[in-house]
Amino acid sequence: MPKTKAQRNYYNCSKFPAYCCSIYERVQVTKRDIKRLAKHFGVDLRTAVRRFTKTYDSERILRQKADPIFGKACEFLNPVTRQCTVYDARPLVCREFPARARCAYYDLLTFERGQQGDETVVPLVQITFRNGNK
Repeated sequence: MPKTKAQRNYYNCSKFPAYCCSIYERVQVTKRDIKRLAKHFGVDLRTAVRRFTKTYDSERILRQKADPIFGKACEFLNPVTRQCTVYDARPLVCREFPARARCAYYDLLTFERGQQGDETVVPLVQITFRNGNK
């Protein structure tokens, strides 16, 4: 469900460790997403597929790289700023996330930091899919 202009967000991604870029095993991409990345980097579609994606159980997904907080993350996440380096060219699934006014990860982070009395706390979370469910 896309957000409307009047819908208020109850999260601030700039104060966030980028859970959505780090805790999922995979980020599925479409041909349109890959074309957007190809255009962003000035490469052809075949090159973009090879450089930025891989196949996982017959799905085309974004590659990941080492991450200092979560172990691995989207290859387009800046590990220092925790911001997307291809924001204008990011895949549709990333554009639509979290598809609501609240972000559960932001709520978790805010709650845990309040509980600990420490604004630097980053609770480690990992999403795994059991029994092949996507």
